[in-house]
Amino acid sequence: MNKNLHSNNILLNLGIESLNKMQVAAETSILIDSDVVLLSPTGSGKTLAFLLPIFQLLEEDNNKVQCMIIVPSRELGLQIEQVWKKMATTFKVNICYGGHSIETEIKNLSNPPAVLIGTPGRLADHLERETFDPKSIKTLILDEFDKSLQLGFHEEMRFIIGKLTNLEKRVLVSATDGVEVPKYTRIENPHVLNYIDKKKTETNLDFKLVISKEKDKVNSLFHLICSLKSQNAIIFCNHREAVERISDYLNDKGIFSVFYHGGLEQEERERALIQFRNGSISYLITTDLGARGLDIPEMKNVIHYHLPSKVDEFTHRNGRTARMMASGTAYIIIHESEKKVDYIDYDMKKIDVSNYSVIPKPPEFKTIYISGGKKNKLNKIDIVGFFSQKGKLEKGDLGLIEVKDFVSFAAVKYAKVAPLLQNIKDEKMKGKKYKIEVARDVVKNTLED
Repeated sequence: MNKNLHSNNILLNLGIESLNKMQVAAETSILIDSDVVLLSPTGSGKTLAFLLPIFQLLEEDNNKVQCMIIVPSRELGLQIEQVWKKMATTFKVNICYGGHSIETEIKNLSNPPAVLIGTPGRLADHLERETFDPKSIKTLILDEFDKSLQLGFHEEMRFIIGKLTNLEKRVLVSATDGVEVPKYTRIENPHVLNYIDKKKTETNLDFKLVISKEKDKVNSLFHLICSLKSQNAIIFCNHREAVERISDYLNDKGIFSVFYHGGLEQEERERALIQFRNGSISYLITTDLGARGLDIPEMKNVIHYHLPSKVDEFTHRNGRTARMMASGTAYIIIHESEKKVDYIDYDMKKIDVSNYSVIPKPPEFKTIYISGGKKNKLNKIDIVGFFSQKGKLEKGDLGLIEVKDFVSFAAVKYAKVAPLLQNIKDEKMKGKKYKIEVARDVVKNTLED
C-alpha cells in the first residue's frame, strides 16, 4: 500500500483540502521523534494531527493492538473514533469507556483492533482482565492530558503505562500550556510543538457583555437568545442544578433546549448530544463537561451564564466556537453583584438585548429512535432505504443518521414524522421488526455535587 497516496484519500474522505501548519508539523514530528508534546488550541484540528501519522505507523500484517489512545472522557473518545472511521482506513478501531457494555467490549477485543481508544478506568479494567495484549502496543497517545490529571486519573494512567513495556512513541496532546508531565509517562526530552498563541486564537472570536438588571439572569438569557435570530448556541453554567433549571425555563418559553451534565446516564448524555447535533434541539445547556471533546460542528455562539473560576476552562468553553478559522461570538451575562474575575476585560463591548422577545424558530427536525444498530447488522444505507421506500420520505426529509452498537437515531423533518411512523408501523427492516418511535427527551436525575 502506498500510504502517502492513501493519506490523500483520507483528506478527501474527511472533506479537507490540505493540512494546516500545526498538523503538518505534528505529522512530521510524530513520525520521526520518540516523544512529542503537542500543544494547540481547542478546535485547531489536533485529532487529525495525531491520527494521520498513526495510520502511517500501523503495520498491516500485525493483528494485535498497535496504538492506544487514552482520553479523559467518553465523549472525546467517541469523537476520535468517529474521525478514524471517516478516514476510511483498512485498520479496525475500538473504544472502551465506563457505561458501555463490558461484554461487548470484551467481544470486540477478541478480534483486536489496530487502534484502541479508552478512558483510564476502563482501560485499566481490561488490562486487569487481560482482554488484550499490551506488549504489542508501540504508540501511546495521551489526549487532553491536562484534563485527565484534573480528574485524578494518575493511578490508572500509571498502571496502564506501566503495562506498555514495548512503547516506541509517546505523544502528549493538550490545549493548555504549562502542563507538568509526571515521570510515570516516561516522556523524556520531548519535541515540543507549541501552537498556543492567545492573541492568535482570539482573532476570530468576538466577546460581548450582557448586563442583567436582575440577580436571577434567566430573563436576560431569554432575551439574548431571542436576539440571536434563531442561531443555535451552547450555554455554560457552573452547576448541574442551574443547567436543568435553565433548560426547563427555556422549554416553558417555547425555546427548544436540552441539558447535559455528568449526573446523567451515558445513554441520556449521548441522546442529548445527538438531538443537538442533528438539529432537533437548538440550545445545549451544559456544565464544563461540554467544553471539550464534543463533536458539534459549526457552532457560532457560546453563552457564559456563569463564569468559571479558572481562565483555562473559560478558554476551553470558547473553543466550542470560532473553530478552524471560522468566526464566532462569546456572550457573557453578568449582574453587578457578581464577584469579578481577573481574566475578563469588563470594558468590552456591552449590548442591550432587553427589547428582543420574538422566540427563535422551532427546529426543522425531530429525532427518531430505532431499536437496532451495528451489532444487528444495520447501517445508514439500510435506514435511508427503509425510510424512503416504506416510510415514503422524500429527499431532504431525512437529516443526520447516527448508528450505535444496539440503537440508531435519525433526524426527520418535523412535519413528516407522523406519516412516517404510520407508514412503517407494520413493516420490517431487513426482515426484522424494530421498535421505531420519537426519541425520548432527556429526563431529570437526582443530582449530586
